[in-house]
Amino acid sequence: MSEASMAPKTVAVLGAGMRGELFGGILAGLPHLAKVVAVAEPRAAYRERFAARHGLPESAVYESWQEFAAQPKICDAVVIATMDRDHLGPAIACLERGYDLLLEKPMATTIDECAAIARAQTGSGALVAVCHSLRYQKGFRTLKRLLDEGRIGRVVTIDQLEQVGFEHYAHSYVRGNWGNAGRATPMLLAKSCHDLDYIAWLVGAPCARVSSSGELSYFHAGSAPLGAPARCTDGCPHELDCPYSALKQYVQSDRTVWPASVISPDHSAEAHLEALRTGPYGRCVFHADNDVVDHQVVQLAFEGGVTATFTMTAFTAQQGRMVRVHGTRGEMLFDEHRMTIVVRDFGAKLEETIAVEPEPGAHGGGDNRVLRNWLEALHRRDAGLILTDVATSLMTHAIGFAAEEARLTGRTVDLAEFKRRHGLDQALEPLPGANML
Repeated sequence: MSEASMAPKTVAVLGAGMRGELFGGILAGLPHLAKVVAVAEPRAAYRERFAARHGLPESAVYESWQEFAAQPKICDAVVIATMDRDHLGPAIACLERGYDLLLEKPMATTIDECAAIARAQTGSGALVAVCHSLRYQKGFRTLKRLLDEGRIGRVVTIDQLEQVGFEHYAHSYVRGNWGNAGRATPMLLAKSCHDLDYIAWLVGAPCARVSSSGELSYFHAGSAPLGAPARCTDGCPHELDCPYSALKQYVQSDRTVWPASVISPDHSAEAHLEALRTGPYGRCVFHADNDVVDHQVVQLAFEGGVTATFTMTAFTAQQGRMVRVHGTRGEMLFDEHRMTIVVRDFGAKLEETIAVEPEPGAHGGGDNRVLRNWLEALHRRDAGLILTDVATSLMTHAIGFAAEEARLTGRTVDLAEFKRRHGLDQALEPLPGANML
C-alpha cells in the first residue's frame, strides 16, 4: 500500500500538556497519515489552545478522558498523554471501544495495572504502541545494528548511564509532576523505563535477576542552606549563587522554551512570577514534597549470561545517555550528547569513531519515528512495525518494578518468580508478528 493511497487515520489526543501538544504537532506534520479530530484536557487554557491549533469544533473538545470515552467511537485511534496515574482508565476504556492506541510511557503506575492493560489489549485485537522512543532514535538504532552485525563479537556486558541533568531533575522530579511517587510512579519507571527497555532490546534475551540500590540523598530539608525560605520568590539569601533558583530557571531565561514554557500558558515575566508564587515550580528544591530517588543503580543478569548495569543520576551538567558495550572481540561507546559511537577492535587494534547525524524533534527524533511507525502499522494492520508493543513493554516494565522492589527490600529479585506472582504470563499474548523478547 502506497502512502498516497492511504486515507488519513483520525486520531484523538487525551491530555494536552507538553507531551500531548508534542504528539499533536507531529500528527499535524503527517497529514497523509493522520488527522487530529478530538482532544480531552481538564485545564481550559491548554484545552482551548490545542483545539485552536488543530481547528477542532466545540463538539470535539472534551474536559476529561471520561467524557470522551463515554461517547460512541468517533475516530480510529487515540493518543494517551494523560498523567501517569491516569493511563489505566483511558487505556482500558478506549480498548473496550475498539480504538487503536499510542500509550505514553510508563504504561501505568503499578505492574498490576500494566498487566491489566495488556490483558485488555489482547482481548481487543487493537494495535497499541508504547512510547519507548530510544528504540526508534537514530543513534540508539545504529548501535543496535552494529552489535547485530557482530562488530565486537558476542556481547558480554553493558553499562548504561542516564545523565538526567541537575536542572531537568529539579524541574520534573523535585518541583514537578514526577517528584512524588504517590502522585506518579517511582523514578525508575517515570524516567528510566526507556533505558531498561533499551538494554533488554540490546541483549535480546529475558532478564533473569535484578538488584538495585539508590536513595534521595540531597533534595530534602536536611540539605537546605541556612535561611532558605519555602519559595524562591520569598527573598532567599542564597538565590544569586543557587544552581536550582526558580527565578533563574523560569523567569530570567527564555520563557518560551522548555522547561520554563510549561509553568504557564502566558509567557510574560509577570505570569511566570505569579506561577512561582502560587504554584509548585516556585518551591525551594529543599522544601518540596518530593520523595523519588536522585540516584540509582540497577544490576541485571540475563538468560544466556549477559550482565548489565544501569545508573541514573541527577548530578550531571549535561543530559543524555552514555552506553558502553563490551564484547568478545571489541567494545563500543555511544555518547548520545555528542551523537558518536566509538568502536574498538581488539584483534586489529583499531579504533573507529562513527558520527551519527542527528534527526530533528524530541528525543533526538525518536518521538517522530514512534508516531510514524505506529501510524504505518495502523494503515497496514501490521503489528510487526511496532517495536514496543504492549507485551514487549510489559516485560521491560516488569524489570523496572522488580528493580524498585529490590531497592526497597535490599534483595535480588528473580524475574520468573516476579512474573508468576503478578500473573504476567497470562497477560502476555502478543499479536502475530509482534516484537517479543
